[in-house]
Amino acid sequence: MKLKPFLRFGCAPFIAVFLFGCRESENNQKPPPPVTVSHPQEKSVTAYLDLSGTVAASQSVDLVARVPGYLQSVNFADGSFVTNGQLLFVIQPDSYEEQLKLNQAALLQAQSEYDRQNELAKQNATSAANVEKWQSQRDQAEAQVALAKINLSYTRVTAPFSGRVGRHLIDPGNMVGVSGDTKLATLDQVNPIYVNFNLNERDALRISAAMRARGLEPGNNTNKVPVFVGLQNENGWPHEGALDFVDNGVGTSSGTLQLRAVLTNEDKTLFPGLFARVRIPLGEPKPLPVVPNRAVGNDQEGDYVLVVDANDVVARRSIVKGPPTGSDCAIQSGLTLEDRVIINGFVNAQPGEKVAPENETAPASPTP
Repeated sequence: MKLKPFLRFGCAPFIAVFLFGCRESENNQKPPPPVTVSHPQEKSVTAYLDLSGTVAASQSVDLVARVPGYLQSVNFADGSFVTNGQLLFVIQPDSYEEQLKLNQAALLQAQSEYDRQNELAKQNATSAANVEKWQSQRDQAEAQVALAKINLSYTRVTAPFSGRVGRHLIDPGNMVGVSGDTKLATLDQVNPIYVNFNLNERDALRISAAMRARGLEPGNNTNKVPVFVGLQNENGWPHEGALDFVDNGVGTSSGTLQLRAVLTNEDKTLFPGLFARVRIPLGEPKPLPVVPNRAVGNDQEGDYVLVVDANDVVARRSIVKGPPTGSDCAIQSGLTLEDRVIINGFVNAQPGEKVAPENETAPASPTP
């Protein structure tokens, strides 16, 4: 049966409109948004404990006048470095030299008389009591000579160790040592030098566990635990030392454990009173996947990264962050080296939506 002309051509406009509408909807469909992805890099990462501390002298002593007399001279420049045994102060030695001579003369007389009494005793010309008397006087004279030598040595105040001496507190010509010891100056040993710091209970347990994991017993093998120190004006932790002291227990009032590190200080960069940044490694380096810090987000569910699956669909991946590594973030768990992590284009990336991933390009070599 043949169709009538109006039926044959009457549907054509509707078919054309339908096909045109389909093509227009296909043309209006937006392409997936672009994002930049990168595979995590495996790096050797060490867990550290970062703390704050203060620099302190390994030895500090107040130099005092132990005998009375006029201060005769100051033999150093204020704030200078001195060596062990160097002469620093002289306190009126002439009177003590004369006292020593008198005591030595008295000893000679007592010794002579004691010898004479011994000879007389052999001839039964004197009593045993006289011999004992002069022996006692001879011994007392010897003690007086020894005491005079000690007092004379106190007139020369020397450095008991090498270090840095502060300013002198008494000027020459003043009387010192009259009513007790008179403080003259302070001497600090700065090589080696100490850094004191405190740990809370949780971090103290972490360090103890790390030491035992390395076969070290806290308290006996502290010097085998490395400690790195940096000052406020320094990058990183350029000064390396070792743990030197761990207190017996956590203080009940402060809730912290006191520790101390010892460092060599040949260049005298460190000096007492400085604030110091302290870093202690908590074990051996471990290989972990590392991503840029900007790729890591955080919400109510915790830390996460956005990854792109094989179908180019965005997914949220919960992670556990590892030790910090500067501008990068080590991932303890939740990520593999095969994952494609979004590192740029986060605004365009929505979990469950498709994206157009582009691999990160290596940075261009700097122009010579």
